[in-house]
Amino acid sequence: MVIVNKGRWTADIEGDFVVFIIGARLNSRWRLLRGLNDLGGRRSMNYMLKYLTDHPEKGMLGYERMGFANVQYWRSFEHLEAFSKDTQDPHLEPWRAFWRRVAKSGRSGIWHETFLVRDGEYEAMYGNMPARGLGKASSLVPLAESVGARQRLKAGRSVA
Repeated sequence: MVIVNKGRWTADIEGDFVVFIIGARLNSRWRLLRGLNDLGGRRSMNYMLKYLTDHPEKGMLGYERMGFANVQYWRSFEHLEAFSKDTQDPHLEPWRAFWRRVAKSGRSGIWHETFLVRDGEYEAMYGNMPARGLGKASSLVPLAESVGARQRLKAGRSVA
C-alpha cells in the first residue's frame, strides 16, 4: 500500500549529488520487437536498477521510472562514472552490445543528461503525495506553510 504524506513536504539531502536522466526511444514501428530486444533483454535497465538498489555502495541513491525514461539520483559523478566503466558491473558490456546491434540501423535510440547539483542548490515540494523523485532518494521533511521555493533554495543567490 502506498503511503500518502499529507501536507507539504520537501526533500532533504546532505551534500552535493547528481541527477542522471536516461531514456530510450523506439524509432521504427516496423521493427518494434527488434527494437525492444535492442533495449536489453536480461541485461536491461530494470536489471541494472535492481543491481544498483542491491548494492548501495555503488552510489545510486534512488530512482523514479517514467515510461521509457527514468531519473536517477547519485551521490557523486565519480560513483556514476565508475559504475558506467567498471567491467564487473552490469553496464559496460550491455552498452557495448547495444551499439554493436544498432549503430547503423537507427531502429532504437538512447539518451541521457547529467546534472551536478551543489549542496542546497535544489528545490523540491511534495503536497499530499507519496515519496517521489528526490524525496524517495533522500529524506522527506515537513514544510511550514510560510516557506516558499526561494527559502527552500538555500544557496542565497537571486533565484527567479
